[in-house]
Amino acid sequence: MKTLIPRLTIVGAGPGDPELITLKAIKAIQSADVILYDALINKDFLDYASKHTELIYVGKRKGCYSYQQEQINELIVQRAKTKGHVVRLKGGDPFVFGRGAEEIDYVKPFGIETYVVPGISSALAVPAFQGIPLTKRGASESFWVITGTTKSHKMSNDIVLAAKSTATVVILMGMGKLQQIMDVFSSEGKSNTAVGIIQNGTTKDEKFGVGTVNTICDVVKKQQLSNPAIIVVGDVVKQRVALNSIAKQVETLKVA
Repeated sequence: MKTLIPRLTIVGAGPGDPELITLKAIKAIQSADVILYDALINKDFLDYASKHTELIYVGKRKGCYSYQQEQINELIVQRAKTKGHVVRLKGGDPFVFGRGAEEIDYVKPFGIETYVVPGISSALAVPAFQGIPLTKRGASESFWVITGTTKSHKMSNDIVLAAKSTATVVILMGMGKLQQIMDVFSSEGKSNTAVGIIQNGTTKDEKFGVGTVNTICDVVKKQQLSNPAIIVVGDVVKQRVALNSIAKQVETLKVA
């Protein structure tokens, strides 16, 4: 009988495409006794788990919580103590707005071993899949990645700072504050700056809308774009590179 070692591995599952997950993440899933997974996880990843693995959905979406964060923390400790290896499967990278560090901080005092498997962040991968380079010589020397909505459900003040810069600005969880965010950029004289919005990025349900700070809210309404989506503000949106994968998407839409 093997010795039970309470262990937590925080695993980043990438942006959604089932092939954009690391080998290390797959190995962690295969070795898990329990997997706690989020709403944005591609369910295909769970196929890597053993048939004996306990799968627990703890997904959180705006206005819909199956578990509160405190309950998730307690569940990790309880399952690690009674079953062994707990994998906390999160979308994107678990240390980029993923609360991975919070969960590790919580379980450490309980004597649980902790590990992390980085994932491909949606903040980088989703724009790339649409041919948008976050940096490009002559267009952008840097980029910001900001949460659009803070823990207190307000717009992040960092957006005000980012709007003053020349950087590309990538905003996660910002659709609920879109008009307010665009007003900030407009007040900085950037009404004609390009904006791209990508919903369900890298998945078969991906939708893309493009406009300017002045027009993007109308584009969103017309194309019925909604969460989960990433907002990209900057001249690089106009400098999308031509990708064969995008061309194939367009042809598929034409055929459909």
